[in-house]
Amino acid sequence: MAQELVFDTRLQSSKNLAFWLYIFHGISFVFSLGLFSWIPLILNYVKRDDATGTFVRSHHSWQIRSFWWYLFWMTVGGLLFITIIGAPLAWLVWSLAWVWKAYRLIKGLVDLNDNKAMPV
Repeated sequence: MAQELVFDTRLQSSKNLAFWLYIFHGISFVFSLGLFSWIPLILNYVKRDDATGTFVRSHHSWQIRSFWWYLFWMTVGGLLFITIIGAPLAWLVWSLAWVWKAYRLIKGLVDLNDNKAMPV
């Protein structure tokens, strides 16, 4: 019984942290286009192993992958932007990356609330 209580407390604590990291990623995303997402990213890396054995670990990995893929596509857009022909295409890439990242943050929050693991 006590061991189950410790696991439930650890799981809830881990879930709360993942929730707040989604919020911080979202705030950074909305107000700085993700420029400050490296702060919650570091916490995702540090705390991911603490969530091993729970569905919450997949949420840390989901946030980490979301960050790196978003950065990749924003960089691709930046490289396109510096070419003469690529500016309209750059805006398209940036817009699609923004929508994709917003989807991943919202999907992650909803699934975390429903106690669902994220796909690997």
